[in-house]
Parts: sequence; C-alpha cells; structure tokens
Amino acid sequence: MLGAGPQTAACLGYRIGQLYMISKHSHEQSDRGEGVEVVQNEPYEDPNHGNGQLTEKRVYLNSKLPSWARAVVPKIFYVTEKAWNYYPYTITEYTCSFLPKFSIHIETKYEDNKGSNDSIFDNEAKDLEREVCFIDIASDEIPERYYKESEDPKYFKSQKTGRGQLKEGWRDTHQPIMCSYKLVTVKFEVWGLQTRVEQFVHKVVRDILLIGHRQAFAWVDEWYDMTMDDVREYEKNMHEKTNIKVCNQHSSTVDEIESHAKART
Repeated sequence: MLGAGPQTAACLGYRIGQLYMISKHSHEQSDRGEGVEVVQNEPYEDPNHGNGQLTEKRVYLNSKLPSWARAVVPKIFYVTEKAWNYYPYTITEYTCSFLPKFSIHIETKYEDNKGSNDSIFDNEAKDLEREVCFIDIASDEIPERYYKESEDPKYFKSQKTGRGQLKEGWRDTHQPIMCSYKLVTVKFEVWGLQTRVEQFVHKVVRDILLIGHRQAFAWVDEWYDMTMDDVREYEKNMHEKTNIKVCNQHSSTVDEIESHAKART
C-alpha cells in the first residue's frame, strides 16, 4: 500500500512513482553482469484494455538464487519478464527458456482504498485456491541486506508532501490512501522440486513488492514534481545506463544459454 494524492491525482501520481521506482531500483540492483537488461519498451494497444506500454526485460540473477537452485541452472542464467501496463490494470509474466515448465503470472489492479476489496479478483480467480497476503510497507520486515533507514517509512518524512512518518495503524488514519492488489500464480511442473520452488518464488515476489513500494514512498520527493513525459525520459536514460552495467558481460553468452536450453528441452 502507498499513500497518494486525491483520486485523479493519486492514479497519475502513483503511476509516475511506480515507473520512477522501477527504473531506479533496477539500476541500483544491477552490477557486475547481474541485474535487469531492458530489451523492449514501447507503446502497445490491446483491443480489450486499450492503450498501454509493453516492456520486455531479461533479469540475470544467478548469485541471488539459493544453492539448491544454482546447482541445476547454468552459470549465466536469466528470466524473461514481459509486462503489459494498462494502468490501473497491468499484467506481468516471467518465463525461462532453460526451465520450460516454469512460469509466474501476475495481474495487478489499483484502487483508492486500504485493501478492503476482497472480491477484486473474483472473476479472474474464481476457480483457484488462493492465499491472501497483506503487505504493510511500514510494519513488515524486509531482508536485512536491503534495509536503509532513509527508505524506512516509519522514519521518512516527505519535505514536498508532508507525508510520513508511518506509525502503527497508519492505514486507518492516513488519507488519501491507495492499494495495489496482486494476483500471483506460480507454476513449476517438475517432480520433486515443485513445492519448494513455488514457495521460494512466492517469498521472493513478496519481498520485491515490499521493498519496491517502500522505495516508491521514500523517493516521493524525487518524482513528485514529474510529469509523465518527465518520467518516461528518466526511464529511458536509466534503461540505457542499466543496460551498460548488465549487458557488457553477456554479449557472447545469451546465445549459449538459449542453445543449452533447447538441448535440455
């Protein structure tokens, strides 16, 4: 959840903050050949959802995998992310050519409330068994290696908006407020590893969402005055810088990964 402005401004404000956060976070987390390479980022029109943005990325993350996962993947390993952003509705899919039976599907809807819409995904998941998980950007703990006091909503106070510091019970006292609803589906159809992998992925997705939304809140003074044109230009520049950090070490290895994946398949 993330505090925002009045309803129409909230939607636009959060959208700008989200784009800013994703670009900056990806750049910060990319180094020494690991991180996020942006392959495609362009306007896209869907007959049902209208105008949006299509983004394709390669996420190199071998060193971030647990030891049992590193034992079964190549040394240079990436996951393909495709995202269709029709804000306030988005679809994100993760696949891996090396693991053809692995996929993550995330649908997102944004509403101006504090997480009170229990039926928001009833149409999309009416036949699925679901576990509901609330994420509180102020109270929930994050992995210690990612903690920064300057990005802790309990201590951060925005100079431009006056928002923060978020104390216990903030969701019941802070207005206006917005909630990001996620429907996450993980599939890994490999006998002996299915449950372990699916549980691991759900934990990683939860941590990423928690860290990212904390940062979007704590970086509000950096993006608050931006327009959509401003943040798209920032996004473009950061993508170029991030690709330089990530891609130099992978220019000769991507084809090898895909060839190896086809051989295993």
